[in-house]
Amino acid sequence: MTSTTEQQTAGTDTGDVLPGGAVADDFTLTWTGLEPDDEGLREALTSTGNGYFCTRGAAEWEDTDAPKHYAGTYAHGAYNRETTILGGRPVLNEDLVNLPNWLVLKLRIEGEEAIRLDNVEVLDYRHSYDIRTATVGREFRFRDRAGRETTLRSRRFVSMAHSHQAAMEWTVTAENWSGRIGIVSAIDGRVDNTMVARYRDLEGRHLDPVTPRTFGPEIIALKVRTRQSNLYVSEAARTRVYRGRGRGWEKIEPARTLHQMNDYIQQVLDLDLTEGETVRVEKIVSFFTSHDNAITETLTAAGRHVERYPDFAGCFAEHVDAWDEYWDVADLEVPREPRVELLLRFHMAHVLQVCSRHTARHDAGVPARGLNGEAYRGHVFWDELYVYPFLNYRVPEITRGLLMYRYRRLAEARAAAELEGYRGAMFPWQSGSDGTEETQVVHLNPLSGQWDPDHSHNQRHVNAAIFYNVWQYYQATDDLEFLRDYGAELMLEIARFWASIAHKNPNTGRYEIHGVMGPDEFHERYPGAEAGGLRNNAYTNVMVAWIAATAPKVLELLPKSRRRALRSRLGITDDEVARWREMSTSMTVPTHRDDDGHAVITQFEGYESLGELDWEGYRARHKNIQRMDRILKAEGDDPDRYKLAKQADAVMLFFLFGDDELREIFSRLGYDAIADDDDLARRTIAYYDRRTSHGSTLSLVAHAAVLAGIDPESSWERFLVAVESDIGDVQGGTTKEGIHMGVMSGTLDLLQRAYLGAGARDGVLTFAPRLTLRLDGLALSLVFQGTTLRVSVQDGALTVAVQSEGFSHPVRIGLGGEVRELGAGQEWTVKLDRDGRISASADAADAVAAPVSPAQSTTTAGAPGDHDHEGNGA
Repeated sequence: MTSTTEQQTAGTDTGDVLPGGAVADDFTLTWTGLEPDDEGLREALTSTGNGYFCTRGAAEWEDTDAPKHYAGTYAHGAYNRETTILGGRPVLNEDLVNLPNWLVLKLRIEGEEAIRLDNVEVLDYRHSYDIRTATVGREFRFRDRAGRETTLRSRRFVSMAHSHQAAMEWTVTAENWSGRIGIVSAIDGRVDNTMVARYRDLEGRHLDPVTPRTFGPEIIALKVRTRQSNLYVSEAARTRVYRGRGRGWEKIEPARTLHQMNDYIQQVLDLDLTEGETVRVEKIVSFFTSHDNAITETLTAAGRHVERYPDFAGCFAEHVDAWDEYWDVADLEVPREPRVELLLRFHMAHVLQVCSRHTARHDAGVPARGLNGEAYRGHVFWDELYVYPFLNYRVPEITRGLLMYRYRRLAEARAAAELEGYRGAMFPWQSGSDGTEETQVVHLNPLSGQWDPDHSHNQRHVNAAIFYNVWQYYQATDDLEFLRDYGAELMLEIARFWASIAHKNPNTGRYEIHGVMGPDEFHERYPGAEAGGLRNNAYTNVMVAWIAATAPKVLELLPKSRRRALRSRLGITDDEVARWREMSTSMTVPTHRDDDGHAVITQFEGYESLGELDWEGYRARHKNIQRMDRILKAEGDDPDRYKLAKQADAVMLFFLFGDDELREIFSRLGYDAIADDDDLARRTIAYYDRRTSHGSTLSLVAHAAVLAGIDPESSWERFLVAVESDIGDVQGGTTKEGIHMGVMSGTLDLLQRAYLGAGARDGVLTFAPRLTLRLDGLALSLVFQGTTLRVSVQDGALTVAVQSEGFSHPVRIGLGGEVRELGAGQEWTVKLDRDGRISASADAADAVAAPVSPAQSTTTAGAPGDHDHEGNGA
């Protein structure tokens, strides 16, 4: 693959104006002019990170003043708990902590106040983001009150090469004046968590000062501690100044003045500047926490490392090389849709800034809103379900590290289950530092200003998602070592939990699950009920039926000695395994009739008896009805009364399971009528589509995927909305509080799973494409069981090629009902029909493939699609 510099030179110049006013040009997004109301959104979208820590794209010279400017820095695992008294009641919340602001770099001219956007006349302003290198830049030309015109250019990054490093560069040009300037370089520990307006009644102070320090004349440092979790955080900054001399730069020694307090330290670098002259300022930063390995103490480590770092150019070159390595395995091409291609790359950059190889070396989960803001308090939900498919087939070692976050909290999940009277492991809906339940007990409705009870901790389906994630990782990687040492224990304890929360109905002989919530979230309980939870959520019950069938397979995959040892340690009896098998054949799946009298899957027992909502009336009265729950509650009504959903719930079944696998599940459960109903998916999806507000961006991903094989045009329309949901802030203000990791990674997954139909099952990577003409020219790389593949669609044909570089071993590929084993340098091409599916005539005679020996080629006896992946959609 070409280098980053070559890619930027040869990149697609779309010149496209995106939502929010950004112009896409050569892999760079640029916003021109100041829009104060959009600054928070731009800061979130131009955050820079490396999978260890991340900093919002705030201007260095601006003071934090939410919501206008917010220079937040966040690190994986940096949580703190505080208690707030609300209405005389103590409310405990754990937050991902806003850490000391290392950005502070300000310009003073002739001793006057520091330059800000609101105290000068802005002549020109551009804010840019280089997708390829995750670098944020600004060009700021201004006239101050004395009539002096100055140009300030800045760029900065958080190093992908070195997890503890960040760097910033300024160039300052005096256009029509000469005089003395002061460069203020500081680290500010006087920061709180105040970004999210609806959380501001909650305690937001999380840091206590420890000490400032200097390491020689160039380096300042600051150490703080979180108030409850006792996490030490240290940052050190080395600031240097260079004058332009000839064709190069000459380092100079400005006069330095030091000022420090317990929670703040700064240097002022004073020097003279002549008219037309340019000076360059470099601020190189190191960042450490007491979670880090191989350090004696955080402050010493920060000072020692920043002293050794090269100059900005050297740091940036290493950073670019590290990003090039990621793009080699992760990049994709969608040449007929340059706007989509650029935004997918934008999403890719953000996902990798939150989840990189650095992340895998730390104890980190996947915060639903990344490390870009304070929404959801930095907690880990089930969004990883949407993130892992992209990582599994590019950099699976990252998924492995992230799954360890769950494994390390297995003891806490066991304790939570035992406390509720269950067996096994019950993971929390919201997880933070130690795996206890972090879901708030009250939730602020910003429309009414009221704090309402929050029952969302009943979303036990997070346990099913964790089981599913481990299994999908194993299917993609064949990592039996992980399954043996960690994954199997996680999965078996989750299966045990479901066996204990389910009970058999003596009248039907089927297992039921009560007291839970599905993904919908608008339905917390039955109308008028005091207790939270619902009966027989279809998504949950079907997932449990699949888990109950899969858990015994997990045991069988383990080496005999490990299987025996694990069963002994966990106390898994033959009776318990028999119960799993029984549940796999007898879980309850509720159904009801739609308006035409045909069967659809019922979201939960009793859903069909709820009232219909006046959707058109609410659309006429409200600009945005995505959060119908808040609208109804603000009107004194109750969303539990109506047939509505925030996001895909029963529809999720068709998102996670392919046609054949879902048919197998229903058939095994004895629901032959719906197992044999070819229109079940279409009807069920249509039924809920009319009743879903899509209040979560995740819903767009799920519906786009399940419609890929039913209504390609509608699927593509939703895909486009999902692709632009964060850049366009489709939810009206939520993106500024943090990117949506699920939708960003979900759009990437849509290409591979829904449109290419790629997925692994039983050691075979199968493709069942559902493509539109727009995807002609699509090309991407996948890593399957350690072997790198290049998959492309060109001129009405699909080609899967095994790369010689990155080759591990031959892999089994499934196309059109046939399975072949391909080795290094071999490829297989099949024709596609006008709908983008594998042509019925694409049999062995039509396939164009590299030579395959008889020993390498096998043909399945089953029908086409037997090896469809769970995520192939409907």
